[in-house]
Amino acid sequence: MRVPRLVGLMAVDARETARARGLFLNAPDRPEFHLAVVDYVVRQYPQPGAEVPRDSMVYVWFDFGEGEGGGGVREPRIPGPHGGGLQRELDQPGDPYAVAGFSSP
Repeated sequence: MRVPRLVGLMAVDARETARARGLFLNAPDRPEFHLAVVDYVVRQYPQPGAEVPRDSMVYVWFDFGEGEGGGGVREPRIPGPHGGGLQRELDQPGDPYAVAGFSSP
């Protein structure tokens, strides 16, 4: 039998789809998977279309793992501090022709 596509389905629909095909579902990131209703499947193993025996286990995940994507940050971010080393403090702006100890007329 072929594994159905479960990615994008809500938990309750994924359970029903798997049960109708004679498959069992396991969710490693949800200890109380049987209570999940509106969480959406984001990943599955085996992949959709894979041939498996009846009563096989299909693993589904509801959260992306570390570094696997997702939506990311959608708000604009202000650039962080400049990455250079020590910065030289600049002199205060003033009269470029002023000579120390003398004042201009």
